Amino acid sequence: MYLPEVFGRDVFDDFFSFPFFKGEKACPMKTDVRRTENSYEVETDLPGFDKDEIKVALDNGYLTISAEKDDSSDNSEYIRRERYRGVCSRRFYVGEDITDDEIKARFDRGILKLTIPIKPETSKVEGKKYIAIE
Repeated sequence: MYLPEVFGRDVFDDFFSFPFFKGEKACPMKTDVRRTENSYEVETDLPGFDKDEIKVALDNGYLTISAEKDDSSDNSEYIRRERYRGVCSRRFYVGEDITDDEIKARFDRGILKLTIPIKPETSKVEGKKYIAIE
């Protein structure tokens, strides 16, 4: 498709040079979370990433999925670069009762699949409770 030019310049090049288009591109981590009878199933799209570029961590009840695409060895001069390069991550609260050995992870054809078990909820104290002063 032919794009309009004004004084030898592509009109869309000027449009995409505005400040709100600058900086890092949006992270490509689109995620679906599905609840089954016994678990939560998390599917995250990570196209173009290899298995060794992905890390899944559990810390204080938070599950963090991060992926890093390093291009420091590529010294090529690009005219236009649209594929994602850099670091992106997503974070989900899964509860403090979950341990890392209970979470199952599989990476296949650009999709990371996590299975997180559902633990029965323990009864918690509702609202504030005051202590009588003697």
